[in-house]
Amino acid sequence: MNNTSNSRENLHDILENFDTAMMIARASDGHVHGRPMAVALLEDNADMYFVTSTQSPKIAAIQADPTITLTFQSSSQFATLSGRATVVQDRPMIDDLWKEAWKLWFPQGKDDPTICLIHFSPQDGEYWNNAGAQGLKYAFEAVKAYVKGETPKSDQGQHAKVDL
Repeated sequence: MNNTSNSRENLHDILENFDTAMMIARASDGHVHGRPMAVALLEDNADMYFVTSTQSPKIAAIQADPTITLTFQSSSQFATLSGRATVVQDRPMIDDLWKEAWKLWFPQGKDDPTICLIHFSPQDGEYWNNAGAQGLKYAFEAVKAYVKGETPKSDQGQHAKVDL
């Protein structure tokens, strides 16, 4: 794994561009299940919080096996994180993070007794960044490699595995 602080910063910069993640967990029946989840909070260390209901099947899945994977994808940026999830029922934090749009799922608002947070603590991640200057740099390297009959090489800004 690549552990430089630059790689961590690059990963965090990419994660900031996403407001939704695909959360992949092992369901209580043993099957792997993915679902889109809105990111409620991204911290500097890449810890994340998601809002959900205590009645959701994903809560039982996390309690049975807290190991989850998050994936993020756009047309030019991709990231994946692996780590552990815990269920958090911190009312002051829920109040701080509350978004009026969540009322669609919690009609009683932020005082809904079933609202809770999923705290995700990543252990490692990986990113691919083909946006902006990184994308142009990679395209140039790809053309050069194609002409030479080689495989393009990526640099730390374009791709890295990161221990978190």
